[in-house]
Amino acid sequence: MSAFLQRKYQDRRFDLIVTMHDVALQFVGSHRDELFPNVPVVFASTDRNVKRLPDSTGVIAPNALGGTLTLSAALQPERRHVFVVSGADRRDAAFEREARGQFAAFTDRFTFTYLSGLPPDELRTRVSALPADALIYYLLVNRDNTGVSHHPLHYLDLLAAAANAPVYSWVESAMGRGIVGGGLRSQARQIEILGDLAVRVLRGQPAGTIPLVSADLTVSQVDWRQLRRWHIDQGRLPVGTVVKFETPSAWDRYKPYIVVSIVLMLLQTTLIGALMVQLRRRWRAEQHATESQTALKQSYDRIRDLAGRLLTAHEEERARIARELHDDISQQLALLWNDLEFAGGVADAGLGAANEHALVRLQGITRSVRDLSHRLHPAKLRLLGLVPSLHALAREMSMSGLKVTVHAEHMPLRLAPELALCLYRIVQEALQNAARHGQAHEARIHLAAHQGEMTLEVQDDGIGFDPHSVQSSGLGLMSMRERLDAVGGHLELHSRRGAGTTLRVLAPVRPADPEAAAG
Repeated sequence: MSAFLQRKYQDRRFDLIVTMHDVALQFVGSHRDELFPNVPVVFASTDRNVKRLPDSTGVIAPNALGGTLTLSAALQPERRHVFVVSGADRRDAAFEREARGQFAAFTDRFTFTYLSGLPPDELRTRVSALPADALIYYLLVNRDNTGVSHHPLHYLDLLAAAANAPVYSWVESAMGRGIVGGGLRSQARQIEILGDLAVRVLRGQPAGTIPLVSADLTVSQVDWRQLRRWHIDQGRLPVGTVVKFETPSAWDRYKPYIVVSIVLMLLQTTLIGALMVQLRRRWRAEQHATESQTALKQSYDRIRDLAGRLLTAHEEERARIARELHDDISQQLALLWNDLEFAGGVADAGLGAANEHALVRLQGITRSVRDLSHRLHPAKLRLLGLVPSLHALAREMSMSGLKVTVHAEHMPLRLAPELALCLYRIVQEALQNAARHGQAHEARIHLAAHQGEMTLEVQDDGIGFDPHSVQSSGLGLMSMRERLDAVGGHLELHSRRGAGTTLRVLAPVRPADPEAAAG
């Protein structure tokens, strides 16, 4: 071996030699001068009494084989029979002797059976029929007792595949090959320490001046898959145990996303619930409002119907009074007129003058009664229609000093009596207000029908007024609006002081005769 290495590396100069095992350290110590003269050495050893070479440093980490038994007792306390698997090679035997020495401290807890150097077939037969309280401790197998050499990890694969009991071991390289775990010698930690020492030497520090490092490289490790295979409760793991090959659950992999999603769902649910409550409250409020609106509309319809009936009764009463004035009072006045004329013909001169004076006064009373009768109930409105009646009203108002002009266009030949009477009364009230309160000299009436709607406009040149001051207190305006409500119309009033007044009425056209042609 030394001759081979010498030929292979004769043209190379090494800066550092690193040995990973006691056998390698012994080889370097025996052939260093011929192979690696004056080359510093960094070594790893399990022997506390190792002989330190000149210009060398290293880490001393004895094998701690009992840590695996301690871990197995914690994980599976019911398993008390340990089957120790080792090889027949010289190194295997030395390792088994070391194990027996360390296992002596556990004889009160476990019983030990050593399966040393078994060929593969015999191994399969033995480990497939172990008792229920058994566990297997794999040490090291380089050769079986038939002289066949084996790779230690390949032999472990055979063992783990055939065993009916959980397998434990002591070295980290066995992880992932079917063992449950153990107090494993961490090769990664050993290499890390060796690397630190090597860096110090390569940076120029003499290896012989660096103190040896004593380290415990044992790390409790388990294979999560084997825990599930052997139904081992993960809650039994000692604190600090490293769990490898764990397949994270959906919760472990997506925990932040799940938490955020749940929070968002809760917020969304709360928001939806709040919206549903709000919608229900709104629905109840709308239902209540609808019911109130319906009740209000019914009340308004009743009031409107009552107002219409009152207006009708009012007009009927006015018509009755007008008939009484015309048919009774006027007739009695006529008879009185005849009597006075007859008396004047037979009386003397003194009484004749008094009689003439009485006749003049009687004539004025008769005219007043006739005018009052016409104002109470205009018979022309029923006989001639709205427009002629408005012309007659204009002539009457002109006699009192208010010049009135009437203009009508596109008017139906006949209107519904209630609409005609409503418009007539509004014009009558507006003209009387213009003459009495507005001090107007002229007034204009415009009446038109277009596309099923009647428009009435009364405009005067009076002194005007503030509409807001009389909107709620004027009985005349209130009467106009009540009349319009009865026929489905509405009123607009525009006025300001010194600029006259304009009254505008809009109402739906309702002809008395559906077949009446438009004017």
